Amino acid sequence: MSLANYQELERRLSQPMGLARRPVAVAFRESPPAGVEKFSGTEPSGCSFWRIAAEGRTFYTVPADHYNCPIGSYTHSIALPPDRAPELEQALGLMASAGYIKMEDIPGVFRLPQTPTVIIYAPLGDTPVDPDVVLFSGRPASIMFLEEAALRAGVAAQLPMFSRPTCMAIPAALSQGTVASSGCIGNRIYTGLGDDELYVAVPGRDLDRIAAEIATIASANAQLAEYHRGRRQTLTA
Repeated sequence: MSLANYQELERRLSQPMGLARRPVAVAFRESPPAGVEKFSGTEPSGCSFWRIAAEGRTFYTVPADHYNCPIGSYTHSIALPPDRAPELEQALGLMASAGYIKMEDIPGVFRLPQTPTVIIYAPLGDTPVDPDVVLFSGRPASIMFLEEAALRAGVAAQLPMFSRPTCMAIPAALSQGTVASSGCIGNRIYTGLGDDELYVAVPGRDLDRIAAEIATIASANAQLAEYHRGRRQTLTA
């Protein structure tokens, strides 16, 4: 796809859904693209980069930028340096002792197949490269459109909605297709995701097919809304 088309693709996907936050394109590459700045500074989590990209910035990170997030580093197959390696066990231990997870859940967490050299983040319409995964966030009524379009296009993953960790939605989408995540408490704090919002992660390879169906889904929902309102009025005693 021509990179210029991603602006139009973002419009076609976001407009029917009424998204308040821009979708975030995530790409894994061996080297940074020309003209894209490296992230500078520190963030407490890998999903913090989602927030920054949704606000309009385009940048790339390297594995060291993710060391503050032991869980996100795990899902992205980023090995922590020896002096920080115990942080993963400490984080998992805290979650287990609080009753948040069971240690036997860990092998079921989706992970990237290999450590990324460079991770590029951008608003979808501004992406400098073809995205591997695109992250959408919004209210359930909006996210419903995207999920239904993925089902109609035949690219929805046959998986339940994920909860924690939210960041595993990226490797899950890469390997399984479009997935939904209710978001975890850490992600909600680090990204500012609203209490009434959810995520959908879409493989970049499927964006065109979903965009081709979303107008049909939006129109169908409008027709069915009228139908169901009429039934409710007629059949409610």
